[in-house]
Amino acid sequence: MLSTKPVGRGAAARKYDILTALGAYALARDKHDQRRVLRLMTLMTARYNWARDELAVGQREIAQLWSVDERTVKREMALLRARGWLVVRRQGARGRVTQYALGLDRILEDTSAQWPCVGSDFELRMGAGDESQTVVPLPVKTPVAAPDVSSGSEWVLAQALLHAEDAGAYAAWISALTRAERAGGRLTLRAPSRFHAAYVQTHLERRILAALREVDGDVSEVRVVT
Repeated sequence: MLSTKPVGRGAAARKYDILTALGAYALARDKHDQRRVLRLMTLMTARYNWARDELAVGQREIAQLWSVDERTVKREMALLRARGWLVVRRQGARGRVTQYALGLDRILEDTSAQWPCVGSDFELRMGAGDESQTVVPLPVKTPVAAPDVSSGSEWVLAQALLHAEDAGAYAAWISALTRAERAGGRLTLRAPSRFHAAYVQTHLERRILAALREVDGDVSEVRVVT
């Protein structure tokens, strides 16, 4: 398969191959996915540091590039992280922007179905059908599937981030929580039992709040009830 680090000899061609794969994938999807992939591709071509395998751009600059507000940037970046297409290398703090890397393994996996649409030469170059290589996929143990983010609510987006960070904790405690109500900056979640609610409030509240603030900076409090 195509090297997941497009640096060194032939790097320029590999970058174009990655962008081609993303473009072919987008064209096979609905308008929402198309727009999201176009935003990522624009960010990659304009600001990705391929030599360092790093993206370090502030939300304000991304908003200007995408012609959207910063709230939209937060949600879109969270969705790209949840999908595994962007990976946090260093969380932003004290005036420093968050540093990301491309999740190229996941990008290649997700776009592979569209490689034949580009052409047999492209498919061969990307690694599908290359008989000189034997790829044995490793089993992936996912206790609970990632949540459906189609509703776009702050809770499902935060759940997707939490699932990506720790699928085990998500399966045990977070997947069972449902969105009860939102009042200003307070989000109320409903747990299946009093014990479940108490455990989450005591041990996971800060992690949940951090994920929520990643997608919606207006959330300032999380309450868990039964």
